[in-house]
Formats: sequence, structure tokens, C-alpha cells
Amino acid sequence: MLVQVVPPTGWQTCRVTQRADLAAFLRARRARLEPGDVGLPDGARRRTPGLRRQEVAQLAGISIDYYIRLEQGRGSAPSRQILAALARALVLTRDERDYLFRTAGINPPKAAAPSRELAPAIRYLLDGMPHVPAYVVDARYDILAWNRLAGHLLDSLLRGDERNMLRWLFGNVIVDGEWSSGTAAAFTRDTVADLRASYAQNPGDPGLAALVTELLGTSPAFAALWADHDVAVRRSATKRVSLPGLGPLEYEYQVLHVPETGQRLITCCAAPGSPTHEVFRRLATADLP
Repeated sequence: MLVQVVPPTGWQTCRVTQRADLAAFLRARRARLEPGDVGLPDGARRRTPGLRRQEVAQLAGISIDYYIRLEQGRGSAPSRQILAALARALVLTRDERDYLFRTAGINPPKAAAPSRELAPAIRYLLDGMPHVPAYVVDARYDILAWNRLAGHLLDSLLRGDERNMLRWLFGNVIVDGEWSSGTAAAFTRDTVADLRASYAQNPGDPGLAALVTELLGTSPAFAALWADHDVAVRRSATKRVSLPGLGPLEYEYQVLHVPETGQRLITCCAAPGSPTHEVFRRLATADLP
């Protein structure tokens, strides 16, 4: 007698290691949380660290039995809604949430749209670096905020009403032919490559789409670079500039990405003892009230 073996479907097709990874991840994230982290009373002393399974199930709005099966690598496949509820209950970061979804075999939710709203902590951080020029740009390269020292480096840009770095760069600094050679070439190419990365990360964002369309129509230099399809998220590089009243400057800019917003905090760091470091020190001292 022949017995037909029916291939498993859905959650059953998930490899045993994936189910084990999901179970281990849930246990690890639960163990790192204290009741106070999720608004629960501390209560009596606990024999083991972290939340109880019942507490996680309650926070996520699912049955305790089902949650126990998930932590044991058993049970039916969790739905997108259950995964989202577990991500909230376990206070997961965006990266952790994406991992949770992928381990369960489901594509993670799309990232939030770029934001222009500046978190107070970022403003405090800017003001807390008086000797380091620092500023914040959004996904479109609009300058959202800056500290006093960065105001000296961005002076010509900030003097007008238009505070978009790309419009300024391709409308006032880069003219036809200059983008392919000279000191501004690498910075310009990197900027366009970074814009394309933002464009891909935020499909359908009207602000980004409008900016790209505008620059394609107004700047042959931008159009030529955009046609190269270079893609690279900007992180750090050395920049050399010469500014009126300040002379030649050389510094390393570090790009710190602000989660969930598409914003970047850019710091201009000069080597200690260098001429540029001395210029920054002098400007910071002059800015003191």
C-alpha cells in the first residue's frame, strides 16, 4: 500500500531553525524587560529576570497558551497583526521588529515616511557641542537645525530663505562641467548617491520626488550624476573647503542617522592641534556671550 506524503504548507514549511530562532528571540527580548519598562507595577521579587509570559500575552492581547507555544517553537503561524502586537509589547526597536517579522516568514512593515520634526534630544545634542560644528538635514537635504559653530560654515546657505543643500549646491556652487573634476567632485557625487539611497528607501514620498524632478529639469550637472545610478548611504568622509574669512579648512564629517525619521546629524570634526581645529576653537570662543 502506497502512502502519499502531503508536503507541509504555511508555517510548517518554515525551517526548524527559523522556528527555534523566533522562539529564542521572544524569550531573550522578554527577559531583558522589567515591569516598569512597560508600565506594569513591579510587584514582588521575581525568581527570574524579565517579564512573565502571561504579562507579554496580556500586553499583546493574545492568549497565554498561544504565546507559550510560540516561545516553544510550536503552534500555528503568527499573523502580521500578532507580530505587530508582540513588537509593541516587547518594546522592540525598528531593526528588532523587522527581524521578528522576517524570522516568522513575513515581510516587515514599511518604514515611516521622512519627518521634518526635530526631537528635543537632537536639539540638546547640537547645543551641547559648542566646539564642533553640527547640523541636521532631513531626507531631502533641507537643513532643519544647526549649532552656532555650524552657522559659520553654512553662512552663505543660511543667509537666504532657501535652505536646501542640493538646490544651493547645484544652483550656486556647481556649474556645468565642474561636477566631474576638482575638489567638489567627490562631495557632489556622494551627495547625489546618498539622495538616490533616500529616494529608494522612501518610495512615493512626494517631497523627494518633487525635488528630484525639479533638479533634473534645472541642473544638467545633477541630471548627469543622477543618470549614473550611483547609490551609497553617506556615513563619513574628509572634506576640504576654503571659506571667506576662515581660509582653507580640512575636517572629517561624521553622519549619524536618526532612527525612524530619515534625518541625519552631521558633525564636522577637526583633528586636535590642526589649523582647522584652531579655527573652530577661535570661532567657538568668539561666540560666547
